[in-house]
Amino acid sequence: MFDYSTEAELFSARKQKLPRSPLAYRRFARAADAIRFAIEELPSQVLIGTYLEVDEERYQGKDIRRLYESVDYPLARRVAALP
Repeated sequence: MFDYSTEAELFSARKQKLPRSPLAYRRFARAADAIRFAIEELPSQVLIGTYLEVDEERYQGKDIRRLYESVDYPLARRVAALP
């Protein structure tokens, strides 16, 4: 069972081709906030090289998305825009 209230860190695992990468390292008081930031604020190409660390466990981009989409995710999700 994943604890969304635990402290978390986000890391960019590789150099980005963007002029100014939106993430190199960032610490969050709650994993839920780190997950929301990763999914809702980072460009998808940055998420691919990003990992979340919670209680010495690492979660890659696809795992971060799975945690965000889980029914256990405690925060409101951003409503997707219509095409």
